[in-house]
Amino acid sequence: MESFFATLKTECFQNRIPKNRAEAYAMLFYYIETLYNPKRLHSSLGSFSPLEFEELFLNGIDHQN
Repeated sequence: MESFFATLKTECFQNRIPKNRAEAYAMLFYYIETLYNPKRLHSSLGSFSPLEFEELFLNGIDHQN
């Protein structure tokens, strides 16, 4: 979790303080859903990002080999 929050502060907020809770929520949602989750490698997905894994799955490629 520490690593996530350090990354979040650095990449999401970039020294920018949200004006209110709604703006903070929007910034967090955008960062997590469009930048962090799609690119982050997951050990449970064979060290692929969710987007890579989904592409392999949809194309019927065996990700285990």
